Amino acid sequence: MSSKEPKIERIGVLTSGGDAPGMNAGIRAVVRASVYYHITPFGIRHGYDGFINDDICEMHAGSVKHIIHQGGTILKSARSSEFKTDEGMKKAWENVKKHQLDAMVVIGGDGTFKGAMEFGNRFDFPIVGIPGTIDNDIFGTDFTVGFDTAVNTVVEAVDKIRDTATSHNRLFFVEVMGRDAGFIAMYSGIGAGAEEILIPEKDRGVEQLFESLERTSQRKKSSRLVIVAEGDKNANVYDIEEKVQERFGDRYETKVTILGHVQRGGRPSCTDRVLASRLGVAAVEALRKGNHGMMVGVRNRKVEFTDFEQATKRNPEMDQELMRVANIISI
Repeated sequence: MSSKEPKIERIGVLTSGGDAPGMNAGIRAVVRASVYYHITPFGIRHGYDGFINDDICEMHAGSVKHIIHQGGTILKSARSSEFKTDEGMKKAWENVKKHQLDAMVVIGGDGTFKGAMEFGNRFDFPIVGIPGTIDNDIFGTDFTVGFDTAVNTVVEAVDKIRDTATSHNRLFFVEVMGRDAGFIAMYSGIGAGAEEILIPEKDRGVEQLFESLERTSQRKKSSRLVIVAEGDKNANVYDIEEKVQERFGDRYETKVTILGHVQRGGRPSCTDRVLASRLGVAAVEALRKGNHGMMVGVRNRKVEFTDFEQATKRNPEMDQELMRVANIISI
């Protein structure tokens, strides 16, 4: 984390990795904050690949009109293997010099920040990151841009699944995103009233799932929902369903629904729009003050900064209180 006060006249902005609702609100905030402070913003399309291939264009306040409500990212996104190479980084640096960029804002997740940290350190180039990922798996912020929208998308889908589950007395296993973090599963599971929530952070074991299903079977509930994070340690959702069928036989008619990429799409929630807007402005203001090599987030409702090394090496912890609440109300 550096703190010299350079003169910033031209700022680039890109989105990288998996897209997340609210990224456009973040782009909009970076562009408009830049214009407000008499800085020329440049959009870098297709993530780090566009950075390498000179897919860069000057932007202005009008470039981002009517995008705050749109999902996805107007700058497009990509995962770049070439940016990890020495040659790829050299090409990107040539484009920094070509467009006379003084600094950059990157919006993305863990991989995006690792690339930003390496590039910034190598070329002494000021970069600030905005956490944009539906998984909420970035250390240094209470919530990432896109998480709130994704959770609401899941809850809306699960509410509909509950309707058909109740009509047929079925047990549904619903797989949600979260390879390494179960935040989507935990929040949506509580919000949708799931009977069980399986997450990577806590290995409940199949036997505990069996015990829970045994209890709901005895109470003759008309429907049952199990939310499964894709990274759950009990194997994939189909394996879990098969084990339940083997154990309970015809007592449960089971179905599996994998929500998949629908969780990434849709209009961002107001919460995500406000969060992205706050972080976009804070990122530009940090660069103006000479602060960089870090990510901007919100903790306890206040804007805070975390250096890239901490943000990429540490994992956010699942709220133990939430886990306790989920256990109590799922009886």
